[in-house]
Amino acid sequence: MTDPLSQLYPDLKGHRAALTDEHLLTSIQTKFEASIEAKRQTLDVGGPALVAAARALSQVFAAGGRLLTMGNGGSSCDAAHVAVEFMHPITVGRRALPALQLADMPMITAVGNDVGFDQVFARQLLAHGRKGDALLGLSTSGNSENLLEAFRVASSQGLVTMGFTGGDGGRMATSEHVQHVVRVPSPSVHRVQEGHLVAYHVLWDLVHTLLAHEEAP
Repeated sequence: MTDPLSQLYPDLKGHRAALTDEHLLTSIQTKFEASIEAKRQTLDVGGPALVAAARALSQVFAAGGRLLTMGNGGSSCDAAHVAVEFMHPITVGRRALPALQLADMPMITAVGNDVGFDQVFARQLLAHGRKGDALLGLSTSGNSENLLEAFRVASSQGLVTMGFTGGDGGRMATSEHVQHVVRVPSPSVHRVQEGHLVAYHVLWDLVHTLLAHEEAP
């Protein structure tokens, strides 16, 4: 059986030598460099998509629409984070914008139990989504069934749809129901989530920049 530590620290040569500070610092450097490279690649492959998503979302807000967000697991935390960023901007001079995470736990457990987990976001959209809103879904694989189903419903309701994904983009990247896809091209879930964090902070900044430009006298 392969020692799992050998994949993280190849210089241990398969035996349980002491993990020195040098080993750990080398590991840290490798992870930081991988994270930086993933962000560079995201800019290369997803920069234009991020600009297009920002323009679309700024138009949604300018017309009185809202942003709805969704995700599973760690991506659910990111969905909450991006919603809070828009509702509670910490930069002076930037106004609060309407955003809502689809994370009603009684609703999720009721739908998951009664209908199926693939419907937990779609059912919330039936209640909250309205034409002119925007939906942002985050998935490191791009294959989350409940997000894909929600995008299908959102498309039928006339919402602007945006997906943040990773790796090869999964089914989200090829779905006709996702208009704007920002992809972090890394096989690592951690690197993808780190890339998503940068991407939605940039999205937030671009949206406010575009709104300020449109509202300027």
